[in-house]
Amino acid sequence: MVATMVVAVGGGIAGCTDENTPSGRVGDAASAASSAAAAASSAASRATDVWASATAKAGQKIEDIKGGVDVTKDVTLAAPKTADGRTTVEVTARNTTDSSKTFAVQVNFTNQSGDLRDAVVVTVSDVPAGQSGKATARSTHELPAQVKADVARAVRY
Repeated sequence: MVATMVVAVGGGIAGCTDENTPSGRVGDAASAASSAAAAASSAASRATDVWASATAKAGQKIEDIKGGVDVTKDVTLAAPKTADGRTTVEVTARNTTDSSKTFAVQVNFTNQSGDLRDAVVVTVSDVPAGQSGKATARSTHELPAQVKADVARAVRY
């Protein structure tokens, strides 16, 4: 979204310049455009850092699990829904072992372009042997209406 704004600001300045504009005003407009582009770039960088931090934090929760087994293939997600301003998705974890297990599942929420918008970890606790358990992953903030949810990682322990 920020990159689009930078293009729009740059395009708007180019379209407003004509022969009747005093050169000082063109310079002022160019300076303002440059400042706006720098501010937008800085905001985009901060946003990227926030998403990277959220993903790292979610991933670290899974990394901290000792003796976990990768079971991404045993986890499915329902279609995302919006409730109370947040996006939720039902997570189903299938326990294929012969004893009760707990699952930690990282769910990534992306927009239609595939850009990461949020990452959360949900726990599906004490799933009996040979059965499935359910939990609900909830975004940490409001997301676009057309959001997609994917299982990024899942471990059974």
